[in-house]
Amino acid sequence: MKTQAQILIHRDSKAWGLQVWVSFLLALFLCGVGLAYLPGKDLDRAFMVMGYFFCLSAAFVLAKFVRDNEKDSAENRVADTPLFKFVVWGGFFLAMALTGWGLLRMEVNETYKAFLGVSWLYLITCTFTLAKTLRDKHEADLSQARLQARLMRSDAAVEAE
Repeated sequence: MKTQAQILIHRDSKAWGLQVWVSFLLALFLCGVGLAYLPGKDLDRAFMVMGYFFCLSAAFVLAKFVRDNEKDSAENRVADTPLFKFVVWGGFFLAMALTGWGLLRMEVNETYKAFLGVSWLYLITCTFTLAKTLRDKHEADLSQARLQARLMRSDAAVEAE
């Protein structure tokens, strides 16, 4: 006779997942609209588009780096090297600082700068939330697959007896 323990694997609700994706896509849309209609010089527009992409990718990398190092330290494994830590954190702060500097120095209306600034910061916060949500889903899927494999092995062992 088999007895199986109930194991709970935490998963985010569908409503949470929808909210995270809608927020991220809304932030992308707002930034895209702000950059597409950015008045001024083409060079300023190009700088800001590159800055937003640099910030976006640096935020995803930083989220992954922090999560990996948290997991490694909890499992007493060696985390990334100090130089890589410097590169990841430095890249994020450099991207944020240069983009902020570019935004402040542009010769456009202050209201327009405020819109771009708020939509940019909204994009960064949504990026961290999306990265966490995607990583949580991936880890829950891995846990469930491992559990199913373990249960299949134990069922096969019981049947073999």
